[in-house]
Amino acid sequence: MRDQAASPWYRHRWPWILMSGPAIVVVAGIGTAVLAIRTSDGVVADDYYRQGLAINEVLGREEHAKVLGIAANVQFNEEGTRVRATLTSRAPSPSRLRLSLIHPTRAGEDQVVSLVPVAPGLFEGQLEAPHAGHWGVQLEDGASTWRLEGTWQTGQAQLALGEAAH
Repeated sequence: MRDQAASPWYRHRWPWILMSGPAIVVVAGIGTAVLAIRTSDGVVADDYYRQGLAINEVLGREEHAKVLGIAANVQFNEEGTRVRATLTSRAPSPSRLRLSLIHPTRAGEDQVVSLVPVAPGLFEGQLEAPHAGHWGVQLEDGASTWRLEGTWQTGQAQLALGEAAH
């Protein structure tokens, strides 16, 4: 009994067991801080106030597409590396289109593809094969005067936007 009482504190197991809980919490807190600093908050916009003010402009572009009777049929190849958009409209055909694929949670995977005309009302472009899942799709003219929106599931061959979607 005297040998155990005379030995220093660090030779006993109970102080180490009691200190292990707070030590684990400190290590986990440091790991969480490193993770928070190194990764992007893709869902949180830095300029949320300005985006909130611009919502009326966005809604106006969608309404303008309805007024012009714009509709599009967007087709993807099996690999998801080529996209073709067939545009119908009462307005003149634009010189180019911009297709945006928007991931719902990872902004780093978003893609913007420029579609060039290959025939009247027919536009094509090339993109990187997106990861499997649901994607937001936005199609707009090069001058950003109108916009069509929809959702696309990878593996789905085509998507109707605008009046054709309803």
